[in-house]
Amino acid sequence: MPSSGEIRVGIGGWTFEPWRNNFYPQGLPQKRELEYASRHVTAIEINGTFYRTQTPATFAKWRDETPDGFVFAIKALRYITMRRVLAEGGESINSFINSGLAELGDKLGPILWQFAPTKKFDAEDFARFLESIPEKAGGIKLRHALEVRHSSFHTSEFVALAHAHNAAIVYPDTDEYPASADLTADFVYARLMKAQAKIATGYSLKSLKEWTQRAQTWAQGGEPADLPHIDKKKAPAKPRDVFMFFINGAKERAPAGAGEMLKLLGKR
Repeated sequence: MPSSGEIRVGIGGWTFEPWRNNFYPQGLPQKRELEYASRHVTAIEINGTFYRTQTPATFAKWRDETPDGFVFAIKALRYITMRRVLAEGGESINSFINSGLAELGDKLGPILWQFAPTKKFDAEDFARFLESIPEKAGGIKLRHALEVRHSSFHTSEFVALAHAHNAAIVYPDTDEYPASADLTADFVYARLMKAQAKIATGYSLKSLKEWTQRAQTWAQGGEPADLPHIDKKKAPAKPRDVFMFFINGAKERAPAGAGEMLKLLGKR
C-alpha cells in the first residue's frame, strides 16, 4: 500500500470570461481553453453536467484534450439532486451515469452530488438514494462525493450512511452553511470557497499553506485537528486520494490559488 494518496488541485469549469484577462494567454482561442487549463491544474470540476446531460462524444473530446494523469470531477445532474423524493430518481440516475462518463476512462474522478441548502436529511429516503447509485460505469469503479448544505445532515446517522456506501462528505470552506470533515470514504473532497478578489491568489499564502498541510495530512491517512466533525470517532488511518477545488468566492482568482497550492506541493 502506498504511504500517501494522490493530491489533485483544480478549479470549477474552464469557460469563464474573466480568466481571459488573468489566466489564459491573450489571443488563446476559446476552443483551446480546456487544453490550456488542464496543463496548469491537475483536476477540474465540470459544471456543465449539472445543467444538462452530455454525450459520449463530448466526454471523449474532453478526455482527448487533456494530458495523462489529469482527472475530471463530474457534478451530477441537478434534476436528480433537486428532487423532493430522492429515491424516485433511479431512472434519471442510470441515464446520467450511462450518458458517457465511462468515455473519460482513467480521467474519470469523483461524481459530486450537490444538494440544495433547503434539502433536509430524511434517513430512509437518503439511504434508498445511495442504494440506487451504481458502483460502476462501463466497468470503471465510481467514486461519489456528497455536498449537503442543511444542518439536519449533521447527525451520526448520515455519517454512518455515507461510510456504508464509501461516499465522501464534501468539506466546504465556507461560512454559508455547516461544514463537516468526517472521513467516510477512501478519498477526500474539499471545495475552497472563500477566495477574496483583493488577494492575487484568492487565499493568503498563510491560508494556502494551512490547506496544503491539511491536504497532506489527509493523503497520509490522518485527520486535520482544526476542522469540525459530526462524529467524534476517528476514521481508520489509511492513505487517501485528495481532491481540492478552488471554486466560488472571487472565482477570477481560482486558477492562481490552485497554481500556488500546486507549487507548495511541489507539483509545479
